[in-house]
Amino acid sequence: MLKISGLFVYPIKSLGGIALHTAQVCNRGLEHDRRWMLVDENNRFLSQREIPEMALLQVEFVDNGLWVMHQQQAESSIFIPFMFDAKEAAVCTIWDDKCLSEFVDREIDAWFTEMLQLKCRLVYMPKTTLRQVDQQYAQPDQVTSFADAYPFLMVGQASLDELNGRLPEAVPMDRFRPNIVFTGGTPFQEDQMQHFTISNINFYGVKPCARCPVITINQENGIIGKEPLKTLAGYRKKNNKVYFGQNLVHDGEGVISIGDEINIKELKPEKFI
Repeated sequence: MLKISGLFVYPIKSLGGIALHTAQVCNRGLEHDRRWMLVDENNRFLSQREIPEMALLQVEFVDNGLWVMHQQQAESSIFIPFMFDAKEAAVCTIWDDKCLSEFVDREIDAWFTEMLQLKCRLVYMPKTTLRQVDQQYAQPDQVTSFADAYPFLMVGQASLDELNGRLPEAVPMDRFRPNIVFTGGTPFQEDQMQHFTISNINFYGVKPCARCPVITINQENGIIGKEPLKTLAGYRKKNNKVYFGQNLVHDGEGVISIGDEINIKELKPEKFI
């Protein structure tokens, strides 16, 4: 039996995640997931790939907004409201996509600029912006947020346990920044999950997740290492890319919770790796 054991959202792209017991599934993915993003002076997205210090900025839900804190500077924090009067729009670049976004607040921009020692601004994706998922893997009406490419990333706990059995020092699940974690089954079973349901919502495994060096960044201190990418490259590599986790699209909206069963409807005909 497969059951959800972890639910996570990352309200501001590439900043710290928030663990949830229950999450609302919306058209773009989990509610509030990657609806905000930091951009540079050219309105291009910023991430831990270039700025590992972003891992040190932790996010919490508070009444009517988000609270962002610096892990190593307890006195440094900022409030970001859910509702704000958008006075300035921007076309932002995330990989090959252009997204119409809204700048949030100049004082908030100044705080992030000080924390990261890099000039940047915070943008929000309004409901009117519909960023399509890659049409090779999705239907025309399937959209996503500021996530790299897909509404959800799912990882099996058995996959992490198997990987940690090969590592000199175990790594936590936060290295992989999943939205859904499940227990039960076998290592890398998520590779084969073509169609499944959770609480009567349909999910489809469309593409294994190719991993970048972000998984080598310790999310507690921002320090970069070699693992687990080095070990994964030894047995989870295909076409010069290293894979861990499954990208998902979905059909339907509703609530999912820790403990919910995952009901497999269809498996992929061939093993991925």
